[in-house]
Amino acid sequence: MQYKRIMCLDYGDRRIGIAFSDLLQTIASPYDTYTRKDLNSDLNFFLELSKQQEVERVIIGLPYNMDGTSGERIEVTKEFGNLLEKKLNLPIEYVDERLSSVEAEDILAEARVPAIKRKGLIDKIAAGIILQNYLNSRK
Repeated sequence: MQYKRIMCLDYGDRRIGIAFSDLLQTIASPYDTYTRKDLNSDLNFFLELSKQQEVERVIIGLPYNMDGTSGERIEVTKEFGNLLEKKLNLPIEYVDERLSSVEAEDILAEARVPAIKRKGLIDKIAAGIILQNYLNSRK
């Protein structure tokens, strides 16, 4: 049996948080925050990254409204996910990401990370939270 990772993306207009599972798909680890360039560059970046990390599927957080309704951000996120799915030729799953950024902010504040450094960390921490919730839900 060949073990592969799951990649999780916290998609945003300017930045995309990235996290990976371990090979047993039980533990999520924040990886990096990618600063977006243009669509083609973004898709190529994730194609190469998915190959390097031996990814078998991609999880993308969907930013539902607090009342559970969907808005324009969900449509934009799914458009990116559809293009990514074609480029990577990997299955894409979407999961509710409500409050993941708030939780990431709380973790960084509790760890006493200075506010000026938090901006570059929140997205990848949020991706890690989204992925860990996904992994936990599969047990």
